[in-house]
Amino acid sequence: MTKPHDRPVPPATDPAFTPPSLGRRFGALVIDWVLCLLIAGVFADPVRDGWAPVLVLIGEYGFFLGLFAQTPGMFITKVRCVAWADGGRIGVARALLRGLLLALVVPALLMDGHRRGLHDRLTGSVVTDAPRP
Repeated sequence: MTKPHDRPVPPATDPAFTPPSLGRRFGALVIDWVLCLLIAGVFADPVRDGWAPVLVLIGEYGFFLGLFAQTPGMFITKVRCVAWADGGRIGVARALLRGLLLALVVPALLMDGHRRGLHDRLTGSVVTDAPRP
């Protein structure tokens, strides 16, 4: 049985919240981008059709973040993306929107003190350390 003090504190209300390093976040993105290039290569030429890996990335974010709170790259770098308000999953719709905004690049560069890019703030999400098993 879980005791109230054993539950994780949502990032928005945790005064001790410390976001993961930008290096781990960027590493996750690079891993995910390479996977998207490989997958896009199945149905398009990623060099000629630049839209293909971007669409795969948006779909990957929608599926993996929406259902599991982690993309494959995030799993490898031990980070996850959760709801800012309650620490739960953000759901498929918000994950797709987050992926679309991330594909625009600029929103990701506009960060606050918790390293939440504009894409995170607009979707009510935050990247945190993944819990240890």
